[in-house]
Amino acid sequence: MDDRAGEPREVDLSTPNVARMYDYYLGGKDNFAADREAAEKALEFAPQIRLAAQQNRAFMGRAVRHLAETGTRQFLDVGTGLPTQNNVHEVAQRVAPDARVVYVDNDPVVLTHGRAILGGAQNVDIVQADMRHPEEILDDPEVRKRLDFDQPIAILLLAIVHFLPDTDDPEAVVARFRDALPPGGHLVLSHVCGDALPESVPGVTEVYRHSTMPIVARTPDRIRGFFGDLELLEPGVVNVAQWRPDSVETRRIADKYRRPYFLAGVARKA
Repeated sequence: MDDRAGEPREVDLSTPNVARMYDYYLGGKDNFAADREAAEKALEFAPQIRLAAQQNRAFMGRAVRHLAETGTRQFLDVGTGLPTQNNVHEVAQRVAPDARVVYVDNDPVVLTHGRAILGGAQNVDIVQADMRHPEEILDDPEVRKRLDFDQPIAILLLAIVHFLPDTDDPEAVVARFRDALPPGGHLVLSHVCGDALPESVPGVTEVYRHSTMPIVARTPDRIRGFFGDLELLEPGVVNVAQWRPDSVETRRIADKYRRPYFLAGVARKA
């Protein structure tokens, strides 16, 4: 990720972009030849990536819906990625029309698409910032204008922390977001885990090394550690499909894929 910039940079169509690759996995159309080629190479090493991306998106929907149903009205989505169907504000506002959402990303592709697609949405903002510098996000005037950190808020770090290399101290970055939660606030986090298919990790890692952001698969223990001393909601840190599945198909996937491949959880600050 590049440092925060005031204006979106020129879009590079020759380098695979992780947001556009994710869009491709989800069946979207906001991707280009370089993105599709890289995504297909990654799928050769780990065909489950497409399913994992789709299930991660479904997990987001279930988690946001649950939080909205239990009273959360504020959401900060860091590293949001390209807008698609069932975005955070759409899920939350179906439950609570007064829910407020701020999307954060530093990718110029995401910012361009996000501002175009979300421009007419109510109680929604999108800001450009770099998650490696949490204070830039937490102190951003637009974030503070939209969200009240003295009231319960959910901070979403979905499929983004695995793009932080260890040299960026991801534990410290996530801890700063945890610390910003008020009592009754929640952290929602998902992260790639390589334990299910360790033989696939080197190949996928190499593909992403040539993209806009490298990827780091981490162990279940390290992923659980990102939640610190927050109180994990049931069923804890599990594969994305295993977090409160709400359909026959998701339950089937949850039963079929039980080894850690893409872990997720929701935790509350007392």
